[in-house]
Amino acid sequence: MSALSRLAIRIRHAGIQPTDSADLQLQKSLLIFATGLICFASMLWLFIYWQLGPQLSSTIPFVFQLLLVGNLAIYFRTLNFDLFRQTQLGLFLFMPFVAQWSMGNFITASGLSLWALLAPIGAVLFIGAHEALAWFFAYVFLTALSGGFDFYLADTALPPPVRISTGTTVFFFALNFAAVSTIVFLLLRYSAIEKQKAQQRLEEAHHLLQLEQERSERLLLNILPGPIAERLKNSNQTIADGFADVSVMFVDIVNFTRIAEGLSPQQVFSMLNRVFSSFDELAEKHGLEKIKTIGDAYMVAGGLNDQREDFTEALVDLALEMRNLLQCDFRINDMHLDVRIGIGSGPVVAGVVGKKKFIYDLWGDTVNLASRLTSEGVPGIVHVDESTYRKIGHAFDFQPPLTLYLKGKGETAVYRVIGRKGVAQRLSAEAVSAAG
Repeated sequence: MSALSRLAIRIRHAGIQPTDSADLQLQKSLLIFATGLICFASMLWLFIYWQLGPQLSSTIPFVFQLLLVGNLAIYFRTLNFDLFRQTQLGLFLFMPFVAQWSMGNFITASGLSLWALLAPIGAVLFIGAHEALAWFFAYVFLTALSGGFDFYLADTALPPPVRISTGTTVFFFALNFAAVSTIVFLLLRYSAIEKQKAQQRLEEAHHLLQLEQERSERLLLNILPGPIAERLKNSNQTIADGFADVSVMFVDIVNFTRIAEGLSPQQVFSMLNRVFSSFDELAEKHGLEKIKTIGDAYMVAGGLNDQREDFTEALVDLALEMRNLLQCDFRINDMHLDVRIGIGSGPVVAGVVGKKKFIYDLWGDTVNLASRLTSEGVPGIVHVDESTYRKIGHAFDFQPPLTLYLKGKGETAVYRVIGRKGVAQRLSAEAVSAAG
């Protein structure tokens, strides 16, 4: 980029403050651009005047140019844009009429007053459509006034101030129309380009905002179930729902405290992250709702959403897959962890607790029962309560029921899951066949 181009860009953006709105920045840039175009046209006029010799006076175009540049310099110093645009538009409006009156009439001045049309057009661009009406009416008034003077003074014997040949008059008519049309076109084109750039910036900002919103929603959905997240976004009311039939499962790592004693904090985190991340994937596959992790315990529930009606069976399938994963995949379970698993079914209350760092949680006797089944269970075995057994007894094989004493519950019947119906017999038959 040349030094002249850098200077033009610096001048075009001079006076623009970071706090200005996009419209105000465009108005400032447009007015400075218009000032530069008209100054250039004024210089062209001066050059043409000098080429014509003493036939025409170059005083008014020269004064006009000095006033425009001087007003621009005052604006750069004071940054008073309201004063700058009012005075600059005033110069755009009045100076062409002054120049025309000094030369005679519309014909002898070659329609020089057409330049004043830049004032109302500029007002539309620099101020606004409503405010531009006053400038347009002022232009129409001055044009009518000039026309009236020319009409009433046409038959007087007063000689015109300057006698100009027909060829020169026609030339200046063409020059005036071409120059004004060019300036109007360039201003409108510049305005359209800048608005297009602003629109592109707005679209980019909107796209970034959408990405950020999607990211925020993903984060929210990682914390809350989808329907609860929607309710939380759309309402400030407390979220608490009662469910008559929900299945709740706890998965607790056996001897976690003893295992973690010999590990660094980073190793403990890495171990839990691998295991619980794999549990997350399995829960999502089965359409079940992860509730939370509590230290080395993992809590998941079925029946809180409408993804599937057989949520209790899905929860037991999930429990068996979790157990089998830890027993078979030592890339995930390199510490050979074992788990206790307990499942309880019944009514719960679910809701969002707190206003900051909130979580979606479950309460009720069903939750307490599932927790007790887990803590009192045998490692590597899926334990379910009697309510859960009645729901899934037709689909799974069980060991004979046990009666365990559970804190807060007393003597409780507990059922231990073997697997899906017929799976154990099939595996046993395959083993016998292989041995034979």
